[in-house]
Amino acid sequence: MNRWIYTLTILLLSLSSSFNATASTSTSATQYPIVLVHGLFGFDDIWGIDYFYRIPQALQRQGAQVFVANVSPANSSEVRGEQLRSYVQAVLAQTGADKVNLIGHSHGSPTIRYVASVSPEMVASVTSIGGVNWGSNVADFARSAIPADSAIEWLAQQGFNTLASIIAGISGNSGLPTDTIAAMESLTTAGSIAFNQRYPEGIPAQYCGQGSALADNGVYYFSWSGSGQLTHVFDVSDYPLSLTGLLFNEPNDGLVSSCSSHLGLVIKDNYKMNHLDEVNQTFGLVSWFETNPVTLYRQHLSRLAQLGL
Repeated sequence: MNRWIYTLTILLLSLSSSFNATASTSTSATQYPIVLVHGLFGFDDIWGIDYFYRIPQALQRQGAQVFVANVSPANSSEVRGEQLRSYVQAVLAQTGADKVNLIGHSHGSPTIRYVASVSPEMVASVTSIGGVNWGSNVADFARSAIPADSAIEWLAQQGFNTLASIIAGISGNSGLPTDTIAAMESLTTAGSIAFNQRYPEGIPAQYCGQGSALADNGVYYFSWSGSGQLTHVFDVSDYPLSLTGLLFNEPNDGLVSSCSSHLGLVIKDNYKMNHLDEVNQTFGLVSWFETNPVTLYRQHLSRLAQLGL
């Protein structure tokens, strides 16, 4: 019976997604506020430039209450998760809402999953975008290149912690702690699998599988991601992502494999987008031959609204 209900849920959500792709996205906004959560070395905004470039404004025009979370640019998934849990509590107090819809990019995915796992009563849905849910080959490579407890590790940590602190300071979040080694270990395959064992909701039973749209904790789980690197000739960030993409032997967005991004109901895992395109960076220089990423967020807002979330 449970399998039949799950299959029916996926069918209905897929039909809803297809409808949204062709219909206007002017449907009513979500019942619960949207909280956007950035990835590694991310920020809410710097000098008026959003990490989720032009996405909060698009969702607000659709009628949603949108918040961009303040969490460390670099730290472990659990530390960032606790920071986000406090932030969500503040959002609930400010808005009077009972729950929030969490949307996380890259390292933002395990961050939001942590909150949904330990405080499911505060979360209506979790959406992972290019999420590191099964680890990243790039993090594995970095960890293998930097021996633990070595002078190289100490120097790398000092340098990257300084970068993270600068990002936090410029974005007005200078009080947040940074630990880039802890962040890197969280994003490795081994670190991600250990995290999944502690916080399993939404995770497929096997790599590249399909998870449950509605988990046992009462939270809906969704994901989507890209599988391209060179998507816009004028976007300088495409070229380093095309190099890191060589570390994979499977489709990837330059930093995360398509299969690693799977969580809950997988909407699509092969958009012609790289890791930055997924949040409409750099400055909206994305593929002309793919659905605009801002449109994907607007469609997803309608999807959540139709579910009463």
